[in-house]
Amino acid sequence: MPRITRKTAILAKLEPTYGTDSVPTGLADSLLVSDPNVNPLVANNVNRNLVRQYLGGSEQLVGTNYVEVSFTVEAAGSGTPTTAPAWGRLLRACGFAETVAAASVDYLPSSTFGANTSLTIHYHLDGQVHKLLGSRGTFQLAMGVGERPEFRFRFIGRNGGLTATADPTSTLTAWRVPQVVTDTNSADLVLGVLVYTASTGVISGGTAYISKGLQVDVGNQLVFQPLVGAETVELTNREIIGSLSLDLTAAQAATFMTDVLANTTTGLGFTHGVGAGNIVAVYSPVVQRITPSVEDLNGNALHAYQLRMVPSTGNDELRIVAR
Repeated sequence: MPRITRKTAILAKLEPTYGTDSVPTGLADSLLVSDPNVNPLVANNVNRNLVRQYLGGSEQLVGTNYVEVSFTVEAAGSGTPTTAPAWGRLLRACGFAETVAAASVDYLPSSTFGANTSLTIHYHLDGQVHKLLGSRGTFQLAMGVGERPEFRFRFIGRNGGLTATADPTSTLTAWRVPQVVTDTNSADLVLGVLVYTASTGVISGGTAYISKGLQVDVGNQLVFQPLVGAETVELTNREIIGSLSLDLTAAQAATFMTDVLANTTTGLGFTHGVGAGNIVAVYSPVVQRITPSVEDLNGNALHAYQLRMVPSTGNDELRIVAR
C-alpha cells in the first residue's frame, strides 16, 4: 500500500548534550512546515575495486554518512514581544544566539557553539521516522512584497537511524499566522546611518526607500566531520549575503553607483508586521552593495543590488528581531 508524502511531521528539539537524542515530542516540539524534504543517506561509498579473472565491477561499501533535511517555516512573531518565536530554536542551531530583551527577542550570529546549539530532528513520514542527531543548519530569509515572509532551512545531522513507527500527534498552536509583506503590513526599507535600540527593539534613522522587500542568505558553511570516536556537524564559517530592488530617482541611482564603485558601506533595516508580537525586523549595521543591475517591473525600471553583510565589531552582521 503506498504511503503519502503529505503525511509528514517534523519534530525538533535543542540538545543540552551534543549528539544525544533530546527526544522531541509532538506536543512540545512540532514544526509547522511547507516544502519538506529528506535525503535519508548522504554516504561516502567506498569502492572495493576487486580484480578477478573476469570483467565486472564490485560492490561498494557504505562509509561515513549523514542525513539531510530541508523545509520552510513562516516568519511570524510569537504573539508576545518577549516570548521566543517557535522558529527561535531553529536559528539557534544555525549559529545564532538568542537574547530576551526588554521588549523583544533578538538573534545575533555567534562564533562559539556549546550546549543547546544543535538539534535532534525526527522526520516522520507516514509510518516511519528518520532521526538526525547533532544537527546544525543554514537558512534563507525571504521577505518579498506580495509574499508570506519565510525562513528556508537546510539541516544536516548524524544518522540516528530509520525505523517504522507510529506518527506523532502534532500540537502546532505556538505557530502563528504570518502577515503578507505589503505596504500596509511592512515599513519602508531604510539605508544609511541607523541606530538599533535594544530596550525597544526599534530600528531608527536612515533614509526610507521604496522596495520589493528583502532577501537574505545567512551562508553557513556546514561540515560533517567523521572521526573515529566522534562524528559531528561543524559550522566553520558564514558569509551573509542578500539582495534588494529599489525604486530610485535618477539622482539616487547615480549616488548609489558612486557608492558601489567606492566600496562604500551603509546600514540596512527592514521591519515587517503590525501589532505587538507580530513584528519581525532585520538590521545590519554594515552592508556593501555590489553587482548593480536594472530590472523591469511592469514597465518601471528598478535598481537591484546584491548585498554583503559584514561584521562591524564581530558577531553583529545580522540581527533578527521578534517583537
